[in-house]
Amino acid sequence: MVWDRGGKNQSSLPSHVQEVAPDSADSGHARLNELGYKQELKRDLSVLSNFAFSFSIISVLTGVTTLYNTGLTYGGPVSFVYGWLIAGCFTLLVGYSMAEICSSYPTSGGLYYWSAKLAGPHWAPFASWITGWFNIVGQWAVTTSVDFSLAQLITVIILLSTGGKNGGGYEPSKYVVIAFHGGILLVHAILNSLPISWLSFFGQLAAAWNVLGVFVLMILIPLVATEKASAKFVFTHFNTDNGEGIGSRLYIFVLGLLMSQYTLTGYDASAHMTEETKNADKNGPKGIISSIGISIIVGWGYILGITFAVTNIPNLLSPDNDAGGYAIAEIFYQAFKNRFGSGVGGIVCLGIVAVAIFFCGMSSITSNSRMAYAFSRDGAMPFSTFWHKVNKQEVPINAVWMSAVIAFCMALTSLGSLVAFQAMVSIATIGLYIAYALPIFFRVTLARKSFTPGPFSLGRYGVVVGWIAVLWVATISVLFSLPVAYPITKETLNYTPVAVGGLLILTVSSWILSARHWFRGPVTNINS
Repeated sequence: MVWDRGGKNQSSLPSHVQEVAPDSADSGHARLNELGYKQELKRDLSVLSNFAFSFSIISVLTGVTTLYNTGLTYGGPVSFVYGWLIAGCFTLLVGYSMAEICSSYPTSGGLYYWSAKLAGPHWAPFASWITGWFNIVGQWAVTTSVDFSLAQLITVIILLSTGGKNGGGYEPSKYVVIAFHGGILLVHAILNSLPISWLSFFGQLAAAWNVLGVFVLMILIPLVATEKASAKFVFTHFNTDNGEGIGSRLYIFVLGLLMSQYTLTGYDASAHMTEETKNADKNGPKGIISSIGISIIVGWGYILGITFAVTNIPNLLSPDNDAGGYAIAEIFYQAFKNRFGSGVGGIVCLGIVAVAIFFCGMSSITSNSRMAYAFSRDGAMPFSTFWHKVNKQEVPINAVWMSAVIAFCMALTSLGSLVAFQAMVSIATIGLYIAYALPIFFRVTLARKSFTPGPFSLGRYGVVVGWIAVLWVATISVLFSLPVAYPITKETLNYTPVAVGGLLILTVSSWILSARHWFRGPVTNINS
């Protein structure tokens, strides 16, 4: 039973879906019933598949490759090597806190459902509303930025394949980039319209591709490179020549953390996939923690391997190099060109990264659609009944296509202003982490004594770990809102606080003006 915004008792599910009878021995199914929800999605994912979705969204090949320029500019090797470990350790604590809550509440709603349950009856609707909108908009921003970065990488591959910038290579226009972006989203939406068994296969393939791709590149690139950095350079060199008017080493290092923290996001996918995961109260938490932990290890290896091939930072960041200033593309291309006289091998290596980014975007749409499905199931979205519908394969098909369309529309801002586009996608990091921190905050405050843990529990350390996680999110929210260049102009202004603040104002305003009159938080759909 689903309650729409108007309060009418409606069901958007075909009868064959309502009659699905999953294995009653499954602890996740039993817990879902206890929480008041019927099993509407096919519960077919193993712990490996659940892990694979989060791992492929984190995708170290995606985050590190696309933001390597940022790390090189702000601190260089020291920012990479040590910033990754610092961000990784704190992210793992955030993951542990989320995993504990996920074990108690294994539903596709994830974060917003957790906030509702932990904030208590009085604050539940408002807490759920704020968390849910920050979560879903952050997810849309992630999908937008991931698929847009893939479109940009494709244009770099085209540029290098046609001779490079210094060899008369073809540089696609911004309209070609947006066309690639739309085409990628179309393919992702089609793939996500397939049954969950197919998505499970692609998810595991994506995880394997990310791991193998990292090991291939971290060994191959420094092995092929004719000039290699010393261990001293990799572990101790700090680049202060950023050209942005920033001289403070601490300030530079903090800005360099963005690469690491942006990469280590998206692991809430394991929570959003719990209604399709066997024994979700156990396997959902495992998916969250393992995806973060393995990403930290694999990502550090990738960073080290690539950085050993870095010898000339200014040249890598120069817009006049063959890759047009795309640092990792230039590293790959020049490594093979200097060794073999041709950069074809480097282009093939970029293809490995491109496939990883493709899988990342695919899994991101999967997570988006499950969040939208759950949020609309509780009537939080306009036309909720429509977005909540599932097809004969038990896939939330309308939510899938909505997520793809919104991601495309968000990218259209790049045609008018890259500054506006970057401000919008900045919500991908800060917006998501605010959504991560809210239920943890409620867990360690309002629900400190009433929280009932599931099979996975942090025990007496739960509150301490939770507070550290909340304080870390508060810290990075401030740090990543700081100016990234001086003097501050409309071109150099960091619009992250504007974008996040704008989202907060819209969310709170919609609550005050409308939602507080009809939204009551998560609504059960099982008959008493």
